[in-house]
Amino acid sequence: MVNSRAIAAQVISRVLKEKISLKDVLSAGVSADINSRDRAFIQELCYGVIRWYSPLSQLCSYLLKKPLSTFDQDIYALLLIGLYQLNYLRTSPHAAVHETAQAARELHKVWAVPLINGVLRSFQRQKTNLLKKLPKENHFAHPDWLIKKLQQAWPNEWQTILEANNHLPPMSLRVNLLKITRKDYAQKLKNEDITGSLSELSPSGIILDESCPVVKLPGFMEGEVSIQDTAAQLAASLLLLEPGQRILDACAAPGGKTTHILESQPDLLSCVAVDFDAIRLNKVNQNLDRLSLAGTKVQLLSAKAQDLKNTWKEELFDRILLDAPCSGTGVIRKHPDIKLLRREDDIAKLVEQQYQLISSLWEILKSNGILLYVICSVLPEENSDLVMRFLSQHSDAKEEVIDERWGIACPIGRQILPQIHGPDGFFYARLRKRA
Repeated sequence: MVNSRAIAAQVISRVLKEKISLKDVLSAGVSADINSRDRAFIQELCYGVIRWYSPLSQLCSYLLKKPLSTFDQDIYALLLIGLYQLNYLRTSPHAAVHETAQAARELHKVWAVPLINGVLRSFQRQKTNLLKKLPKENHFAHPDWLIKKLQQAWPNEWQTILEANNHLPPMSLRVNLLKITRKDYAQKLKNEDITGSLSELSPSGIILDESCPVVKLPGFMEGEVSIQDTAAQLAASLLLLEPGQRILDACAAPGGKTTHILESQPDLLSCVAVDFDAIRLNKVNQNLDRLSLAGTKVQLLSAKAQDLKNTWKEELFDRILLDAPCSGTGVIRKHPDIKLLRREDDIAKLVEQQYQLISSLWEILKSNGILLYVICSVLPEENSDLVMRFLSQHSDAKEEVIDERWGIACPIGRQILPQIHGPDGFFYARLRKRA
């Protein structure tokens, strides 16, 4: 019998000790033969504990007489799991305490069973007072450096951003309009008792009321629909695609934007999708196959995007989409481990990487061509500040204003902030190369 709490504790302890992404640890640590119900519970525990790590760890410090050894991070993770169940989930208190304590046996640490029992029962008795004792910052469940940056960048919106980051994201779909209309696909969902609403942000988007397994989506394997955040769905239309163009999608994996480009303009001359990670690039190929978009006009290239200025020998591109590596501060609700793994001094390094990317890709853009800079960050230094710096040092570049109502107009480009039941946080800036 699978002990979900023990498995979750091992996953969480690896994230805390080794500073590697929760998604990667889950993929490696959860066996493929675990049934869907247990898998979902393990994922709930892992994501929930990491999402609320700040207040949970503070509560642990109140309840433990002394910190646990670094060799017992799995037991520490079990304590966090127990507190998460008691404070955030509807798990019965008896199950939360008893089953979490018994999970220590699965980890071959029988000595920890009474410790976990005692700590969790103490929390039950003192819950009201302990929660009142938590510092205000702990309730935000974000690192102090990030809270300060958000307060500075978004003085009127920072608390809304934090609140959205601590909610589960909605499941958003992108309908393949080459195969079916959005209205007809919405009816297909209704026929399967899957409810949702049409996105006001994206003309091909649907936001489900509740998440569901991908295999239950009608027409998914036939390529009628993809999973993609509605803010990410804006990229294809902002490129101003036309028949006969040559397109470059830099940093393309796993292929959501590549496939949307091809769905939006089927008469392109070519589309080159580049990613340095060959394994992730294979996911682009899988998505192309599922959506019936694979063909001679699509080229997958495993390479560093910043090296293309020296290695690309063919005709220059009419359009370049740069979805640059970034802090991920716009997608924390999907990747809550960002709050633990990202450091303040990472930002300056990322900004330089982003600047190198946009500068090098600019060299393989045709005159009068468009480069769309996209980033899932809400920090101005990665967004409008970076693009303004680029414009100041490239006289052949000018902003092509994005004249839309969505988001917030920035000095350059537009920013979408993460919203509860709405899109992730994304920044877009459209640049045209002077002829």
